[in-house]
Amino acid sequence: MSGADVGMSPKTSGRALRGLTRLPFALRAAVAVAVPVLALAACGTAAPKATPTLAASHAAKASASPTPSPTPSPTPKPKKHRRRKHAAHTSSPAASQSSPASSGSGSGSGSGGGAPTASGCQSTFVPAYFYASNIWDQAISTRPDPTVMLLNVDNGVGTSPLSHFQSLVKQAQAAGITVLGYSSTEYGARSVSSVETEINDYKSWYGVNGIFLDLTQGTSGEFSYYQTLANYVRSKISGGIVWLNPGSYPDPSFMSIANVVMVFEGSYSAYLSDQVPSWINQYSPSQFANVVHDTPQSDLASAINLSRQRRAGHLFVTDLSASGNPYGALPSYWSQEASSVPSGC
Repeated sequence: MSGADVGMSPKTSGRALRGLTRLPFALRAAVAVAVPVLALAACGTAAPKATPTLAASHAAKASASPTPSPTPSPTPKPKKHRRRKHAAHTSSPAASQSSPASSGSGSGSGSGGGAPTASGCQSTFVPAYFYASNIWDQAISTRPDPTVMLLNVDNGVGTSPLSHFQSLVKQAQAAGITVLGYSSTEYGARSVSSVETEINDYKSWYGVNGIFLDLTQGTSGEFSYYQTLANYVRSKISGGIVWLNPGSYPDPSFMSIANVVMVFEGSYSAYLSDQVPSWINQYSPSQFANVVHDTPQSDLASAINLSRQRRAGHLFVTDLSASGNPYGALPSYWSQEASSVPSGC
């Protein structure tokens, strides 16, 4: 915890520190255009007069979008998850493999979109919180490709449809990838109507396959809030898929709401000591996702093996750090990860 967090209430501190990085869209777009130019200048090579793909799409976006360009600001740091203890029903990672999985009951059971089965299939997914077409292309063209990509336009859906992302979503879906729109619930503090409006816009503007609800409050008191949103997603999107992100193990009742629950989002060092509740053995690996950032390449294999022991059917591991933006690009070892993770399918 930084000095700025001293004196904050637990709830306020949690909000200030946890969740997936949400970099403003205009800044992401500007960085996507500027980085190649700066790289060329640093190498002593004159920048080309025109960048035919990314710069052109960025210019088209700028002229079509009413979103003003913000004053450059530091990249926001990803927030840390509030960790809940499971003293009464925890098990070691190895013990979590001992019981055979059964499909979860309720609307949350199922594949989650090209996802693993109860037999232990595991696949990659990508938090696509970046603008650059070439990074999207890299993810989409990977073989085996990720089963799911999370579309975050501008800390949510933004104010109007952008052809740049419309094209990328169609490209991903044509490759068989499930695309989910990103919407933050702010631990249940956002009104249901606000989130529902965002769900509608994601569907009508981008044709997404479902919704990723971030900053999920995974306690029993918020169950009806998230059940209402999940029902709305499925009423508006045919075969709509719902992912929840409490970032740690929620009340088990939440497994009946979502297709997939992100039960870990944090650093590799925190992953090593994370406690896993024994109730996960009642569910298919297809219903759990893990994100592990700050993972050196030398620890990639270890992280993957540990995720399998913890029944994480969906996995994203990156060497990018939470001190910056761990979702601003793919990890440097993406090809190795993409070929190593898929298993048992």
